[in-house]
Amino acid sequence: QRQREWVRNMADGDTVEPEAGSAGVWQTVRRHWPEYLIEAWGLGTFMVSAGVFATLLEASGSPVREAIDSALLRRLLMGLAMGLTAIAIIYSRWGKQSGAHINPAVTLAFLRLGKIRPIDAGFYVLAQFAGGALGVVLVTLVLGNAFAAPPVYYVNTLPGVSGTAVAYATEVLMAFGLMTMIVLCLPRPAWGARIGLFAGIIVATYITLLAPLSGMSINPARTFASAAPDAVFGFLWLYFTAPVIGMLLAAELSVRVPQVGSFLSPKLCPNKDTRCIFTGWNPKTGGMDRTIV
Repeated sequence: QRQREWVRNMADGDTVEPEAGSAGVWQTVRRHWPEYLIEAWGLGTFMVSAGVFATLLEASGSPVREAIDSALLRRLLMGLAMGLTAIAIIYSRWGKQSGAHINPAVTLAFLRLGKIRPIDAGFYVLAQFAGGALGVVLVTLVLGNAFAAPPVYYVNTLPGVSGTAVAYATEVLMAFGLMTMIVLCLPRPAWGARIGLFAGIIVATYITLLAPLSGMSINPARTFASAAPDAVFGFLWLYFTAPVIGMLLAAELSVRVPQVGSFLSPKLCPNKDTRCIFTGWNPKTGGMDRTIV
């Protein structure tokens, strides 16, 4: 009877309360560490892809850079590469399991919506920062100065020629647009299944058209990963706050619109093939399982 009641509550949108105290924290970490590592892998993979393609397209002496004189065309190719990378991560088996946030701003927006517990949100954010940084280190070790030196320069995100204010506004609007798409699609199964595709298209479009204005981050961990090697921290305040503000605004608006924000699991690829640490879904039993959450 208690199991049936719990499943019914989950269907109504209620969340499962975590165990209290330090023992509860330890239990949560022990159960959910695979998802934390997947988040690190996800952003690390994204940064490796960004580093490789940016070096190929922009590094001095690169044959591709010499063959393509148009900066717009190079940004288009970079956008396509990163959009496809995002799609591949979101729809991968691992991405399906963790939810493929790979962005602290996305995780914090879901925290505001009550879709992820604070302990999981904290470890997701830590994993994203660690994974992104490790990805940049790996590219540096493999590509060396071609990646580390200007114009690629660790794929740093810096404000464009229009100035800091324009960069800030652009980051807020881009983050708002991305998160709005997510919260609109998740309550609708047919749309939710296409979030990865939509996210890839949005990322590709942002890089192609808006990167010259803001440097195209919308991800604090992504910016930190590129800034850390040379301690280029002068604009961290911009890329740490603007994406979070934009996504929190989208989350805040969603809770005030009927039928928006009514989804259960904050996964960017909703599925029943992998376990869900947010709802307790267990694909092995085809039902809810308290030992997962």
